Amino acid sequence: MTYRKIFTATIGIVAFSSLFVGANAHEYIIVDDTIPVSLTGVPGDPVKGKKLTTNRKKGNCLACHQMPIPEQQFHGEVGPDLSGVGSRMTEAELRLRLVNSKALNPDTIMPAFHKVALNRVLKKFKGKTILGAQEVEDIIAYLITIKS
Repeated sequence: MTYRKIFTATIGIVAFSSLFVGANAHEYIIVDDTIPVSLTGVPGDPVKGKKLTTNRKKGNCLACHQMPIPEQQFHGEVGPDLSGVGSRMTEAELRLRLVNSKALNPDTIMPAFHKVALNRVLKKFKGKTILGAQEVEDIIAYLITIKS
């Protein structure tokens, strides 16, 4: 088992390994290319998760991915097709990809949805994550239902 990074957040902002993690980020440990433990300890809601995947101001998964949501238009083609993703990946693997995809591939264009952006962000987004911890868990709960 390989422990690669530990991120900790408390009220306010704390420094850890030269990174600043905001109050809306949650503690997690990366183990063997996964984040095996829920960010919240609360099960995700797949109905909310599906809404977040199509919300252009939040998850917006459709901007880059094909998804089995035919009622939605304009699916992206940059990222992998998410059809059957629940059969191919575990919750822990999906969690790392959503929280910080750059931990797996520093060159990916996929945003780190639950990591505080440190550079070149609008002032209103400084110190904030794109998705909250429960939103990450909700999206995972939806994605894991998409079976082959």
